[in-house]
Amino acid sequence: MSDALRLCLVGATGLIGGKVIEECVGREDVRLQAIARREAALPSGIRIEYFVADPAKWGEVFEALRPKAVICALGTTWKKAGEDEAAFRAVDQELVLQTARAALEHGVDRFVALSSVGADTAAKSFYLRVKGEAERELTRLRFPRLDILRPGLLVGERENDRRTAERLGIAAAPIANLFMHGKYRQYRGIKADLVAKGAIALAKRAARGRFVHDNDAIKRAANSLPALVED
Repeated sequence: MSDALRLCLVGATGLIGGKVIEECVGREDVRLQAIARREAALPSGIRIEYFVADPAKWGEVFEALRPKAVICALGTTWKKAGEDEAAFRAVDQELVLQTARAALEHGVDRFVALSSVGADTAAKSFYLRVKGEAERELTRLRFPRLDILRPGLLVGERENDRRTAERLGIAAAPIANLFMHGKYRQYRGIKADLVAKGAIALAKRAARGRFVHDNDAIKRAANSLPALVED
């Protein structure tokens, strides 16, 4: 395990965070750590250093853990935020940036951030505008390597957190994907486990720079993740 990547997951209790943990079961090339505001159900066989702490203390946890890379899967929903703009921004922008600054301050070289297709500072949608603003500020932090993931509709089971329209969208995704070509490919539904695999694969890459990944790029990254060797 001495050569394993020290990888810290922030946002372990969400859909993508949970999938990242699942994908790390049995991996000898990753030494997984996690920081969260509450406990999460962990899969059998996972080896993880899991810390529950107030966000104000996350910098201290980074200092103690000294991860090489961070996957930031923080995010809330409009419903969870009480349909309040300030509450939504507090998580999807302010907490993300607070986490990134703390990680950079304590020597993290690689930061992988989960965003959304359509993220744009000029977007009419409040959700996409906040995502775009968060991306803009992340690029200004000057991590040696920054990867921003912009998946389409995430396909996977959430804990009692699906709106009716979202459930219908997921159900229709396999058929809708067949009609989305060219510039519309990026809006296709994508399985959460593929996004998780892509995030892990990108966290393992040492090349410096700032990179933005749409659905197709996320899938390519996921496919590049070495498979587990079965005994």
